Amino acid sequence: MERRLSAILAADVVGYSRLMGSDEAGTLAQLKQLHSEIIERKITEHRGRIVKVTGDGLLAEFPSVVGAVACAVDMQRNIKADSRKLAPERRLEFRMGVNLGDVIVDGEDIYGDGVNVAARLEGVAIPGGIAVSQSVRDQIGNRLELALEDRGELQLKNIEKPIRVYNILLEEPHSGAMPSAKREKPTIAVLPFANMSGDPEQEYFSDGITEDIITDLSKISGLSVMARNTSFSYKGKAVKVQTVGKELGVDFIVEGSVRKAGARVRVTGQLVNSSDGSHIWAERFDRDLTDIFAIQDEITHAIVGQLKVKLLPQEKESIGQAPTENVEAYTYYLRGREFLYRHSKRYYELARRMFVKAVELDANYARAYAGIAHCDAWLYMMYQADIPLQQIFETSAKALALDNNLAEAHTARGVALSAARKFEEANVEFERGLTLDPNSFEAHFLYARPAFQQGKIARAVELLQRAAEINPADYRPPALMIHMIRSLGREEETKAAARKTVELAERELIVNPEDPRPAIAGALALLELGEKDRAKDWTTRAQAIEQEDPVAIYNIACVYSHLGEYDAAFDLLERVIRSGRPFWRDWIENDSDLDPLRNHPRYLQFVALLNERIPQT
Repeated sequence: MERRLSAILAADVVGYSRLMGSDEAGTLAQLKQLHSEIIERKITEHRGRIVKVTGDGLLAEFPSVVGAVACAVDMQRNIKADSRKLAPERRLEFRMGVNLGDVIVDGEDIYGDGVNVAARLEGVAIPGGIAVSQSVRDQIGNRLELALEDRGELQLKNIEKPIRVYNILLEEPHSGAMPSAKREKPTIAVLPFANMSGDPEQEYFSDGITEDIITDLSKISGLSVMARNTSFSYKGKAVKVQTVGKELGVDFIVEGSVRKAGARVRVTGQLVNSSDGSHIWAERFDRDLTDIFAIQDEITHAIVGQLKVKLLPQEKESIGQAPTENVEAYTYYLRGREFLYRHSKRYYELARRMFVKAVELDANYARAYAGIAHCDAWLYMMYQADIPLQQIFETSAKALALDNNLAEAHTARGVALSAARKFEEANVEFERGLTLDPNSFEAHFLYARPAFQQGKIARAVELLQRAAEINPADYRPPALMIHMIRSLGREEETKAAARKTVELAERELIVNPEDPRPAIAGALALLELGEKDRAKDWTTRAQAIEQEDPVAIYNIACVYSHLGEYDAAFDLLERVIRSGRPFWRDWIENDSDLDPLRNHPRYLQFVALLNERIPQT
């Protein structure tokens, strides 16, 4: 294949899902106007070409680095000027990244590390800003009279070696600048506490401490706290506090470390002003392990005190409550929670064992009961495990009787109620879970499926978009969205979701090669993109890994439906509905992946069998 050295510009809209959720028609109209009046015109002016447009993003190639950077600067300044006529909450802001690198040319498309680095630079650019690599910085020199800010070497996601990154300063700061408007409430991010135990196996403990501090701070109405998944995207990376503050748009950063040795624990914590890196508060705690909850409580109260945030009476009570008095039960719970976040059948089963052990050590441990119910809900819904619904009802009820404010227990109960086709009650439980934890990936993702079952496709898409924002590394939200968005007639977004699914599914297959699901999700996404041969290869791989999982079998039937192999699709669907679960009727009736089958002569025969196995309710 042809290779060449090119300047690559990657761009996409900040907070696109949120903007679409609040005003879909207006956002699309504004994006289309910016493309026609500014973006396409500027790229042409600077002798570039648009390689592809992906919903809210684009990739462009330039023969000259100077041309690429000048174009990015022109676009950002013009977009900002154009947006002044709109209310702040309706303005579109772009992040842009520019890289000089080797690309592989395939027809009109380009691939390779040069493109990948540009895309990652775009991801770390500030809203309305431009991030460039060292190679770009060296090439442009002083030719464009731009000020650049050195952000140091950053380890960009899925890029092997660190890249030195520079911000292009579009507006020079000056002493007479007006102070920025004061935020309604302080914004804060808690970075993963470093594990200083010398044992990688203790990583779950330091991560658990971090998450519990995030949870406690999130309960405080006077603070705005970054979600766990966002904060943990910095795990294991050497980053500057000021850089994190700019990337996340937060005022303050909490960081620290944990050293656990036998019955003793040392925790350090510090609160840092993200604008200048100055330390506001720092403390070291050397205590018995049994004091771990008191340490967390002291850290939370110290942060609240330093930021002069007023605690409501119920917030004081909620933060001060220790989840258990048994530290061994707590360590089992943390281990279970770590397994839960790995999101595969094997790890859900392992997580469940850890939560059961925690309950054995403390029969009144509400979070551990919620953990068991949560695992059962995932296994029942995602893997069709043979778990009695009554078991999920009883375990979630036990958790809620001990603590009614556990989002995961409400979510698990919502899964069980929707499986029992009590949708109105289920929706109440899901909404309660979302209210208690607006940053819960699990609550959004698990709610989306029952919403789809009820024919609430737009709501299901909205939930999945939020799940994807919370955990952008998970392939499942965009994979599920493909056929839903297609049903809504939004073609460009469907293609964008498909491309994102392929990208994320490839990564997941590297991490979990024994899991057939990313291969199947990737196959369906490739079909959406017209890549039938690759889709067949991925499907063959999935079938080689797993031949009994009903969800995998169903999705393979969807692949065959698209490929026109209708008898193979019907044979697989008949295997799926043997379980008799009502879930399958809802999915089969609403899934646009099966539309090619509906006019086939065998479809009426299949519907008769469906009515026999899963009668309408």
